[in-house]
Amino acid sequence: MKMLNPQRRARLERRMVGSTNRWRFPSKPFSGDLLGLSQRCKALSVDLDEALKNPDRLCVSQIQKIFSETSKNKPVQSREADVILECLGSRWELHQPQLFQSETLSKLYLMALAQSTKRPTKELESLLQAQLPGKIKERPPTKKMIISLKINDPVVTKVAFAMALKSLYLSQVEMNVNDVLAVLASAHVLQFSSLFQRCVAVMMKGLTPSTIKSFYLAGCKYKEEQLTTACEKWLEMNLVPLVGTQIHLRKIPQELLHRVLRSPRLFTFNEFHLLNTLLLWVFLQLNPKVQTVPVQETVLAFFTSFSRKYSFLDQDTGQSLVPLFLCLRLHGIIKGKNLEELRHINFFPESWLIRVTANHYHAEYTTHSEVIAIYGFFFEIKGVRHDTTSYSFYMQRVRHSDVVCEHGPVSLRAERLVKYEIRAQTLVDGQWQEFRTNQITQKFGFSKPSCKSHALKIHTVGLPIYASFSFIFPMS
Repeated sequence: MKMLNPQRRARLERRMVGSTNRWRFPSKPFSGDLLGLSQRCKALSVDLDEALKNPDRLCVSQIQKIFSETSKNKPVQSREADVILECLGSRWELHQPQLFQSETLSKLYLMALAQSTKRPTKELESLLQAQLPGKIKERPPTKKMIISLKINDPVVTKVAFAMALKSLYLSQVEMNVNDVLAVLASAHVLQFSSLFQRCVAVMMKGLTPSTIKSFYLAGCKYKEEQLTTACEKWLEMNLVPLVGTQIHLRKIPQELLHRVLRSPRLFTFNEFHLLNTLLLWVFLQLNPKVQTVPVQETVLAFFTSFSRKYSFLDQDTGQSLVPLFLCLRLHGIIKGKNLEELRHINFFPESWLIRVTANHYHAEYTTHSEVIAIYGFFFEIKGVRHDTTSYSFYMQRVRHSDVVCEHGPVSLRAERLVKYEIRAQTLVDGQWQEFRTNQITQKFGFSKPSCKSHALKIHTVGLPIYASFSFIFPMS
């Protein structure tokens, strides 16, 4: 008679997932039950499509969720470490509840657990059982694991990596702007999402002319859209008034500069200011040894020194820069002196200058505090502060005899049709507030009420306020 060894058959196990019970195989992360899988993913905050591609992530996510819930606000008891992490030439002692906040370390630990014992499932069940709520249980003895992590990101430093590991134990680790880039890279390597988002928040608050480049490139590298968007919006407001006056302008990547130049929110005192900022950026790219911001005459003289046979943008050096200068609204440069400078430096193709001369009738002016004159029509731009949070912006037509003006034409027309729009932007608690009028078409005369535009009235606590006036002369 032959004896058959009874083998234990895997049996179906009912698990509570979401609001319903679903039949699941305990030994497999996915058994074809899409509804149950969807509910489980939702409970664990895991993307369903990602889970179908990588079922093992469900196990890691579930363990992470158990440990994060049981270790919240629980002080770390001083006991011997469970895990030794070998990384960056050092050995770091870690404990299981804290280790599982990192998806990378969780996977390394589970792999080591599977390789070190014949019954990894039993070991894992004991580990999780100790985390369940209820009466205090004796911690089961566990073998100290050694795991290794190789880091290829050159941005990660040993000090920053130590800060990232420290953040596994402390919810608020002090971090300054100088360290945050390396800590962000460490958090990305560890797949430590809460620390990664804290780093992003610090970077968004720490944008300056000296950090804008590195923070923007980090956002691109790690595909953090929130950070790249914040960098773009910050530069839209600060390119001309702040960055354009410092040597840090050289560091602005061309791709970022192109995005900002295309934005309708870009702030500038007027279009000629923006042009000079862009010419300075090109000058600094072509003269890397220059360490101080040159005066405008030096920049113009540099471009004048090129061959006059072709314009700068038509030459090999300038062709890659054409997309940047296509973003400029050159028709907004209407002063004769400024137009003469454009011709003198031989920077733009002749066809561009002809088009500017022909079309600058539709010039658009951006806000400043002076009276402006266009084809003999004079307008005064005004911004009025009524109290600490109330402001209004408007423009009004004035007589040429009421202002001191350069030699130029004076229109004798009593009325002129103008199409205009007024915008204002300000930063409040890290968020941009935007205000605007509709596009308004109005006849401007010399007497009230026709001499004054509609006013843009706003209420905000933000300072400074960036206001812009845009207008053209329609056919009339």
